[in-house]
Amino acid sequence: MTNSDKGSSYVKPVMSDGIRVDLRLIATLIEPGARVLDVGCGDGSLLRYLVEEKDVDGRGLEISQAGVRACLRQGLSVVQGDADADLKNYPSGAFDYVVLSETLQTTHNPLVVLRELVRIGRFAIVSFPNFGYWHCRWQLLVGGRMPITKSLPLPWHATPNIHFSTIADFIETCRQEDIKVARSYAVNQRGTLGRFFGARVFANLFGAQGVFLLATELPRQDDESRAG
Repeated sequence: MTNSDKGSSYVKPVMSDGIRVDLRLIATLIEPGARVLDVGCGDGSLLRYLVEEKDVDGRGLEISQAGVRACLRQGLSVVQGDADADLKNYPSGAFDYVVLSETLQTTHNPLVVLRELVRIGRFAIVSFPNFGYWHCRWQLLVGGRMPITKSLPLPWHATPNIHFSTIADFIETCRQEDIKVARSYAVNQRGTLGRFFGARVFANLFGAQGVFLLATELPRQDDESRAG
């Protein structure tokens, strides 16, 4: 999902119920019946899954008219809007979870967007392609060219991504902003959890995508168990 055109030559594997495997991971972090805002919701596949399987009170924000139309055809509550410009219009604490999946790197002001996410939601779930992934490093080192991978499939002149990040960069940014990381995951190219020996350095090297559950305050034990 992006904050601009959703163009991508690679589609992650889809489960039999129609949801991508990486979005299923995000869904596991959301408790049933929660109030959810999906920012950059695309065609609404995650939002529809959450409404149908977890009975959430789901809302969506999507920049493309095609995406909004696809969501409305499914009966989803989605409005057209831009993460950079429109998140400020939502009141603080309006949602239990705010989801930003593969969209942060396409925004013009990612730090402002990140602050807005944790202001609007009790939790924020953020995922992004990891530019520190070994395949990216290898292409830069050996070929001297901007990487093209399954998570970053477009050439430099066509990509909607304008602010690349690594997992290590994102963790440091959260520390500087005093945003708490409640849970973090490194995801492989298939969109499933990677097994990287539990060390952050390996996650940053071998994780194609990072998925983070964020909050301004770490949840109590009972809240954490409900959060996933």
